[in-house]
Amino acid sequence: MDVVKRVHIVPVGYEFDRILEPIRDQRADLVYLLEGDSADGATDDDRRDEVGSGATERSATATADYHDELRTELESIVPEVRTWECDLTDVYAVLGEVTTIADEHADDQVYVNVSGAGTISAIGATIACMDVSTDAHAYYVEPSAYAHDGTSEPISFGVDEIEEVPTYPIESPTPDQVAIMEFLSEPAAWDGFHDDRTAPPKKKDLIEYARDHELSFMADRRSPDERSGEDKGAFRVLDTHVLEPLAEDGYVTIESVGRRRVVELTERGENAYRAFRHKVVDDAGEPR
Repeated sequence: MDVVKRVHIVPVGYEFDRILEPIRDQRADLVYLLEGDSADGATDDDRRDEVGSGATERSATATADYHDELRTELESIVPEVRTWECDLTDVYAVLGEVTTIADEHADDQVYVNVSGAGTISAIGATIACMDVSTDAHAYYVEPSAYAHDGTSEPISFGVDEIEEVPTYPIESPTPDQVAIMEFLSEPAAWDGFHDDRTAPPKKKDLIEYARDHELSFMADRRSPDERSGEDKGAFRVLDTHVLEPLAEDGYVTIESVGRRRVVELTERGENAYRAFRHKVVDDAGEPR
């Protein structure tokens, strides 16, 4: 029988006590330290592959003098501490990494410290906990006092109170919707479905892609060659289950070009894809 772990996810900035004390107080079993991107050229995929592997590489951009001491303290009280590289200056990067880790630990109790690395990471981490598919709990640590600039010493010390952050449920894109955003985002995936790299894909291309990848919204649709004429029902299903919700959220645009209806991913859609791409799995059921 699997043991439920207490997992803490903490963006690491210029704090010490606000990171350490809640982990000590709640007796965490596993801690993920989100640190600034390294300069070693690691990609997002490389970092995702490290979930569950016990990766411990330090971030090349983590320059605070006391970070080594913080890690040593954590390792003395927590059975396992892992480092996860993340651009803490990018809301969507933090959102994506937190939801990815939380998804990996769906059967555990996941807590997210939103006070360890400043406002931007706090926003991303809090939104991640609002996602109804992410059963993670955000908390904020009120320090006893603020004191320093953060480089040589933490910007605060002591812990006055640990408060659960109230969150309001939000609906993130479904796996099928994320899969279509992935297709729109990566022209390299268009081969065999849409060969004109100078123009956006058509709805028909998306249907063919969905059938080929056995996306669930097309699971009950037969191929057009088994019917007479065009499969208009497939277009309705595509619109209802995927394109209309994505368009309402501002993730895609749908425009008429001649007799064609073409679909493009917006900048907001690109960011949403980055945040929720862990929902797209490969043939082995692992996040891509």
